[in-house]
Amino acid sequence: MRIGIVCPYSWDVPGGVQFHIRDLAEYFIRLGHEVSVLAPADDDTPLPPYVVSAGRAVPVPYNGSVARLNFGFLSAARVRRWLHDGSFDVVHIHEPTSPSLGLLTCWAAQGPIVATFHTSNPRSRAMIAAYAILQAALEKISARIAVSEYARRTLVEHLGGDAVVIPNGVDVDFFADAEPKAEWQGGTIGFIGRIDEPRKGLPVLMRALPKIVAAHPGARLLVAGRGDEEAAVEELPEELRSRVEFLGMVSDEDKARFLRSVDLYVAPNTGGESFGIILVEAMSAGAPVLASDLDAFVQVLDQGRAGEVFANEDADALAEKAVALLADPGRRAELRERGSAHVRRFDWSTVGADILSVYETVTTGTAAVATDERPGLWSRFGLARERDAEADAPHSTDNLRA
Repeated sequence: MRIGIVCPYSWDVPGGVQFHIRDLAEYFIRLGHEVSVLAPADDDTPLPPYVVSAGRAVPVPYNGSVARLNFGFLSAARVRRWLHDGSFDVVHIHEPTSPSLGLLTCWAAQGPIVATFHTSNPRSRAMIAAYAILQAALEKISARIAVSEYARRTLVEHLGGDAVVIPNGVDVDFFADAEPKAEWQGGTIGFIGRIDEPRKGLPVLMRALPKIVAAHPGARLLVAGRGDEEAAVEELPEELRSRVEFLGMVSDEDKARFLRSVDLYVAPNTGGESFGIILVEAMSAGAPVLASDLDAFVQVLDQGRAGEVFANEDADALAEKAVALLADPGRRAELRERGSAHVRRFDWSTVGADILSVYETVTTGTAAVATDERPGLWSRFGLARERDAEADAPHSTDNLRA
């Protein structure tokens, strides 16, 4: 199958959507499919052979973060050229409502289009205001995927229609097989994320750190991610700043070793999360997880059975839970075991196959669904009724279409 995938955000600025697209593309390539990814990228950005640059992106504030997007007449021309050269069997657009390559591709593409919605934002005025502009593009989408129930809910409430829920994927064994690093072990709490992005929650963790260290004098915090390191610790007492070690950006290999090494991984994110891929990566590596009680995080953590949660933005609650977990190796071992078992449902062997089933549905119709070797997909996502209806309407995909 010839698969075209559209990334809305700049390839040279790492993020969850980019990682998801990269891993999905490489999963399909390993299966023998032809894959091309169109993404914004600076001219000097090293790109994998399957990525085509659509030019530089510009930073745009969005959903509590800064998204680097690509839009305009030149971008539209590059989209049309990419579509023409690719002759794709299916085009998979991520975040088609963002003012970037996804929307441009929706307008220009012909044939089967699959769209994945990542955003969870229950009060998006921008999405409501843009509905009239988006409607024509959304009507061309053959199938919709949401990465979580909360992303699906955002889609339904703002744009109508529905989507099948297929979570983000992770190469579980890549993290599970990583070698711990000795200097990152021993009373360590881990955090990975952009340091100066408030919704990632590092300030909450910093406010909790004095109480954690008071109870566990040997504890220290390891921080991986880009941002202003001096500003991150400026509110900490001077004597505690040496307990925080900044590692900067780390490679995928070092991220896996980091998560295999820490005694506790903390995700203090304050909002704007539709899934929580870092939680899945941490569980894959066997790290006990403590996370804020965002709805999406609670769901990823199997309603709190695969990880502990604390009240969002409550530094005292974070400190209390962290102190208890660091003092209880038995509980941490229990979380490792539960997390390692729970996370298998997010492995690419499952997630990638589910996405491929959606491709087959929109490209070959009901016959592909009827002969699919994985018949449990539709019933697993609550689509048995729609599948049955297809017997009378051969090209109906009501739960997936706009």
